[in-house]
Amino acid sequence: MSARPVKHSVTLRGHRTSVSLEAEFWQEFRAIAAREGIALNALAARIDAARGDTGLASAIRLFVLQDALRRAGG
Repeated sequence: MSARPVKHSVTLRGHRTSVSLEAEFWQEFRAIAAREGIALNALAARIDAARGDTGLASAIRLFVLQDALRRAGG
């Protein structure tokens, strides 16, 4: 398990932004995008549009957690 966040760039509304997530969250985030058949940037943009006051990295972590809970039946 990786404790240090890894920084990657995503494009939101035509602008590059950096997001720092732990490697496991990046892995699951990519897996969700692949399951949904959409680009990672498109999924990030969807999360960004719905996140309100929450930071983007936190919103992505919560999205990944909610997806995992949903798939686990929780």
